[in-house]
Amino acid sequence: MKPAALSYTVARALLGAILGCAAYAVLAAESEGGLAYVSNQAGDISIIDLGTLQMSGHVNPYGKEPRGIGVTADGKLLVVANRAEGAISVIDRRSGTLLRHVAIGANPEFVRVRGHRAFVSYEPSSSGTPPLQPSAAVAGAAPAVQGPSAAPRKDDDESHTPAHVAVVDLDRGRVVRSILGGLETEGIEFSADGRRILIANEADNNISVRDIATGALVATIDTKRYGNRPRGIKLAPDGKSYVATLELSDTLLVIDARYRVVRSVKTAQSPYGVAFDSSGRRVFVAAARGKVLQVFDTASYAPVKEIPIGQRCWHFTFTPGHEHILVACGRSGDIVVIDAETLEPVKHIADPETPWGMVTFPKSEGSLDRPE
Repeated sequence: MKPAALSYTVARALLGAILGCAAYAVLAAESEGGLAYVSNQAGDISIIDLGTLQMSGHVNPYGKEPRGIGVTADGKLLVVANRAEGAISVIDRRSGTLLRHVAIGANPEFVRVRGHRAFVSYEPSSSGTPPLQPSAAVAGAAPAVQGPSAAPRKDDDESHTPAHVAVVDLDRGRVVRSILGGLETEGIEFSADGRRILIANEADNNISVRDIATGALVATIDTKRYGNRPRGIKLAPDGKSYVATLELSDTLLVIDARYRVVRSVKTAQSPYGVAFDSSGRRVFVAAARGKVLQVFDTASYAPVKEIPIGQRCWHFTFTPGHEHILVACGRSGDIVVIDAETLEPVKHIADPETPWGMVTFPKSEGSLDRPE
């Protein structure tokens, strides 16, 4: 077979065999436009040069099934949650070398990095299989399956072991605190003052608010009145409100600073990743089954546009200069690039190893991250 005929995946496998696992880092040079790092559940970490919008390198995740990913604001460390190992890899971002593994717990998923600490949600009893879709879910109405007489709905957390958020000191390589979540923790966000953490608990149908220093419960936001399976959550740039997605009820909730739901907004099917633009005037929602990135005006939460993307697009990020939005589409095997001004797709970057999420350096607004 001629080298040019090699598939992307086969070529990468051969490269790994040649270099060996310890040296499997094909790094991109720093770019004036910054770099995006994409976690691939069936592979490694892809690097995209944001100046050229080209795939420009790869990093070994030093584990299998990488999902959550984060980067420190100083650009020194890349943090990757590897599901199969129940651990995070702390990687020197410039060289791609492994600095340390830190054991977290079963099924680590969502990563948020703040300073040199990582907050990692993990689900001890989750099987990783998708939950059953309710027979009906209407925004603003009670979920279809509720009440003592309703038949139980299966989920992927049959043992009902609460999940946690591990707080990791990245320099020392150790878990310094474990914050209780709920059943199947997913997205996590911080309060405007940085003292509290908001945790989306899918199977509990609530968002818990806890004090980071003590772990004490501050508030519980019950989402059952509005729908099922809270997943993504994000603080508005002005620090006065939050938004959260309800995956199985096609709903976006607006929550005020006192943790009260003040608005329920209908979305396309299966919303997950959510982020504001830097101005806070628009909020973007990745609707996985709807295969669109939705844009809403935050003054009224009226829909602005639905941008076609691909299959199982869960997470996205703005570029540091806010010229483009990049969306990771796992089942389409590509990264969709959208012009942030025209809100039109302008490019597809092939990434066939099931992209899950992405962050940029310098840090930018996105469903997994935000500038510090």
